[in-house]
Amino acid sequence: MPTNFPGETSEYRETRNKLLDAEINLRKQLEAVAALRRQLPPGGVIPQDYAFEDDAGTVRLSQLFKPGHQSLIVYNFMFGPAMANPCTSCTSILDGLNGTAPHVVDRVSFAVVAKSPMPRIRHLARERGWHNLRLLSSASNSYNLDYHGEREDGSQWPMLNVFTKRDGAIHHFYGTELLFASSEPGQDGRHVDLIWPLWNLFDLVPEGRGTTWYPKLQYDDLVSLR
Repeated sequence: MPTNFPGETSEYRETRNKLLDAEINLRKQLEAVAALRRQLPPGGVIPQDYAFEDDAGTVRLSQLFKPGHQSLIVYNFMFGPAMANPCTSCTSILDGLNGTAPHVVDRVSFAVVAKSPMPRIRHLARERGWHNLRLLSSASNSYNLDYHGEREDGSQWPMLNVFTKRDGAIHHFYGTELLFASSEPGQDGRHVDLIWPLWNLFDLVPEGRGTTWYPKLQYDDLVSLR
């Protein structure tokens, strides 16, 4: 069925149809990559049942799996104790995931880990209005370092990992290693693009993503957006 919009020219439609073909191929490629990801064999068994801190006290990684869930997604939030402010990009991601989380945890378990002490994480969560995220502190364990959410010098990485229960053990299943892969000059790692709606929206407009704009913790004209 042909698609046309008011006032469009034949030049626009011809160019748009070429773009549509590219979008169809991209959709196929995304589905093919997702299928390859699902075919991964179980990765390594976790070296320890990491002890995190939440508002109630200590919680083990094994306890993060809700009853009936076989998969657990863990996002490493760049908010270490030496950082005056949280990572603005991670904060943008979590602002969006806070709304998505109730839908996510109906099917799979999901948690967010940061290196700062739990009271500091909770204070930030109250400021941001994060009511739906399972927030944890990894201040007293080596999880961040073991699963590439941290460098040896203590600086933080925005890593996402997936764990799965298989045959009575917890295995690592997937990590966003694209963060560490080579990329074109000036290109961001884009390892968590698929969970970050911000840049995908910018990809739809003539201005694109740009090269100098980055998310902020606050916007002076926020009131005008409501």
